[in-house]
Amino acid sequence: MSKIIFSTKEVKTLQQNPNVQRVSERAITYTDSFKNRFMDEYLAGKLPRQIFEENGFNVDVLGIKRIEQSAYRWKKAYEKNGLIGLTDSRKTGSGRPLKRELTPLEVIERQEARIKLLEGQVELLKKLEATERRLLNASENLNPSRVYQLIYETIEQNHFKQMTKYFCDLLEVSRSGYYSYVKASNSREAKEQLDLEVKGFILKAFNRRGYKKGSRSIKMILENEYSLIFSRKKIQRIMRKYGIVCPHRKPNPYKKIAKATKEHQVVPNKLNRKFKQGTPGKVLLTDITFLPYNGNCMAYLSTVKDGSTNEILAYHVSDRITLDIATQTIHKLINNKKVILHPAAFIHSDQGSHYTSPKYQQLLKKYGLGQSMSRRGNCWDNAPLESFFGHLKDDVDYKSARTLEELKAKINHYMVYYNNYRYQWNLKRMTPIQYRDHLLVA
Repeated sequence: MSKIIFSTKEVKTLQQNPNVQRVSERAITYTDSFKNRFMDEYLAGKLPRQIFEENGFNVDVLGIKRIEQSAYRWKKAYEKNGLIGLTDSRKTGSGRPLKRELTPLEVIERQEARIKLLEGQVELLKKLEATERRLLNASENLNPSRVYQLIYETIEQNHFKQMTKYFCDLLEVSRSGYYSYVKASNSREAKEQLDLEVKGFILKAFNRRGYKKGSRSIKMILENEYSLIFSRKKIQRIMRKYGIVCPHRKPNPYKKIAKATKEHQVVPNKLNRKFKQGTPGKVLLTDITFLPYNGNCMAYLSTVKDGSTNEILAYHVSDRITLDIATQTIHKLINNKKVILHPAAFIHSDQGSHYTSPKYQQLLKKYGLGQSMSRRGNCWDNAPLESFFGHLKDDVDYKSARTLEELKAKINHYMVYYNNYRYQWNLKRMTPIQYRDHLLVA
């Protein structure tokens, strides 16, 4: 016992500390919860004096000798009996031992109490065993911070307050790292709040004008329309964190069918994948794609795309895949007053029967357009238009259309969006219309 005697004022101050069970002028009794917390932090590497100070004790009032004696006594008790050794047993163990024989009723009561205690221990062990399995399964392939979070949630949810060391050893992480993780909760909450704010901006760009987008499009929209600059890595991290997924294009399982007859003529490939020639209205890419809708109905979309600006210059939707779908697209291209064609403009397509047809080739000659064709079975020779069809099918819910007119309305809406509002990374982060005007000015 320390020789320090507490004054009346010091006794009142100590009584206000929640870690003190009772105090007198010469002695002080600490709560069991404080002893347990003291051992956890002491085993984690903290000094006794530091632990007392962090729990609201004045070291000058208690005296360093009293603190060291308490630490030594609790350590010995913990090593001998674990957490039970830290429990204050003076109430239950005080007084003279009972020498008389117990009555039958008292024997039954004590046996019932013992049975309840054992049942509680068994339930605790079962609960702990299930918790161990869950921890081990959930901690596989997790980084340390996620393991610390797992331990923290397990302790809080199941009230395993004194099992920090056991869980850290079980999952092979350091206790000091766990305590550092717990202390840094405020900074993590602040970071989480910032991420939530950025998530809100990303979702605005992600759902802008009704079409979902990837990280590149989101970055360009935030810069151009919201004046917000975030790196692509940050945008991708936030999207992964909150499960914001951009639809991925699926490969077309259908092979193009159309064998040319003998009168159909194939022309050479004079494009040779030189899509970006820096001249609007010169390289014109065309193709046809399938658009199934309303369960068992089929429509077809024919488009003409500018290879230099990615602008859709003309398109035609039909429920028939006859030659008219290709010729109507050319008529719309010529009649579009907003389109200015280069004197050396030429149409590039695959070797489908529409484009090898004599009528189609005569129509191109009538309008002064040259013609080029991809190599047989080589979709890469017309890759920009194949890419456009993939994006369109990802973004437009064409399968839900009930009528052809409803499908045409969806396609019309998307074409306006694509040309005027869809920023593209390889167009210097401009829309096709902006990039076309940029090339004309240059």
